[in-house]
Amino acid sequence: MAEFEPGLKKRLEALWGEPVNLYRALGNHAALTAAWTEFANSIRHDSCTPRKLREIMILRTAHIARSKYEWAQHLKMARKAGVSEAQINELELWRESKHFDARERAALALTEAVMASNVTDETYAEAAKHFGHAEYVELCLTAAFYAMVSRMLDAMRVEFDPDIRDHSPRLP
Repeated sequence: MAEFEPGLKKRLEALWGEPVNLYRALGNHAALTAAWTEFANSIRHDSCTPRKLREIMILRTAHIARSKYEWAQHLKMARKAGVSEAQINELELWRESKHFDARERAALALTEAVMASNVTDETYAEAAKHFGHAEYVELCLTAAFYAMVSRMLDAMRVEFDPDIRDHSPRLP
């Protein structure tokens, strides 16, 4: 794990508090870590779509990618954003679940399509019923960014931070 340059460390602490292991792994390249940090911050805090919706998408991305770290990190964020335990427990079965509304279903379908690199006309049309152009861009970027996160977590062999080791539920 890397030691951060003073300016980067200050920025990471200002945004996230004590940097998590993902940032410690990325910190071996200060310039890219800085760019990653600002992009992640924009997705999390400068978006017009509800945080709850984006956290549902992030959990689904983690599920599809089998990213245990991403799943564990975002469980607490999802709960804080208002994602219900029923939604967390039924995420894999979102199509049949009564716990997801039409907007959430459209966002989840888009998430799966982005993860598969196959956004069909039908998926786009359904998303367009529920989201404006800027919202659509945000949701696509959310799914694509967290697909990248899961791949980087795997490639960098990032281990759980102490505060998420005992998370529940475990990734199905």
